[in-house]
Amino acid sequence: MAYDDTNIFARILRGEIPNDTVAENDHALAFRDIAPKAPSHVLVIPKGPYVAFDDFAANASEAEITGFMRLCAQVCAMEGVSLDRGQGFRAITNAGRDGVQEVPHFHLHILGGAVMGPMIGARD
Repeated sequence: MAYDDTNIFARILRGEIPNDTVAENDHALAFRDIAPKAPSHVLVIPKGPYVAFDDFAANASEAEITGFMRLCAQVCAMEGVSLDRGQGFRAITNAGRDGVQEVPHFHLHILGGAVMGPMIGARD
């Protein structure tokens, strides 16, 4: 799948759409989800044009990967969900049709502040 630079996260990164920024560094941006599924629900996105987790893991530079992961850790601490400050969190990324990815720009959901329940619902 080719990267589509008209997706909403690319537009957020270009400043065309406002967001509720939580934290930012040279390689990633973290902001609150507009339809939160938990008391704390933050999205972390790389600033580079990566479609999904596997694309990012395979093609991002070491600096991009490190910056992204460090920002994830910073968000967990700031939101009070990291294991040294809270009771834990769930980190989720979706990829492609079967993963129910809604925006074709790699993003990680950090959800916390409540028990998240089972990982996945029963299958039919």
